[in-house]
Amino acid sequence: NTAMAAQMTDAHRRFLQILMSNGIIEGSEARKLHQHCCETDKVYYAHDKLDDFISTINSHLQPFFMQIRKGISEDDGRAHYALVNLAETEVTKMASDYTETELELFRKTMDLIILSENGFASSTDILNLADQLKTKKMKKKEAEQVLKVFVEDKWLSEKNGEYTLHTRCLIEMEQYILNNYQDVARKCNICHSLAIQSQVCESCGIRMHLPCVRKYFRGQTEPRCPKCNDCW
Repeated sequence: NTAMAAQMTDAHRRFLQILMSNGIIEGSEARKLHQHCCETDKVYYAHDKLDDFISTINSHLQPFFMQIRKGISEDDGRAHYALVNLAETEVTKMASDYTETELELFRKTMDLIILSENGFASSTDILNLADQLKTKKMKKKEAEQVLKVFVEDKWLSEKNGEYTLHTRCLIEMEQYILNNYQDVARKCNICHSLAIQSQVCESCGIRMHLPCVRKYFRGQTEPRCPKCNDCW
């Protein structure tokens, strides 16, 4: 049967295992890992075939409702690969790792980030929520500790006391966010991935990631909106 999926080799299994233990890897790391796995397991390696290599893994992951997905970092526009659990697209995936209270803090933080103008929430605002949780009020010290764990586990990222959703979170929860924040969640007009940290056109409301804006308007003296042609 010609439509049969390509065989999984030890190289594919090794790649998957390392990705599973990391949760997410950056594009250049993925390319290095592809080469390393093929060479270690003496499997034919073609440097431009990473996507084919991954789709072979994906065809074998299908029965388990898992998939390796590619997404971009909103920060610098670099590609990342994450392993996504399709059976539990939402916060249920996190339920096995965190308490009900911690999850509530995460959801509330997510609200702040997604409803913000720029895709960030300050630690002050998040910590103020901690003592209003329904499940059980959290002390500031405790909440700070929980935020640290969310950063370590790559659900949030933090810069100078400002929190945003980690690339891994965006890749894993894109559908969940689009479904649950229908009024505010938008995709980037350029790369069509979910846009949390983004610029918005004041006239027509389309969103673009900052790296996508930089790429799109490169060398233009008077940038105009790709949709309504107003000044950007």
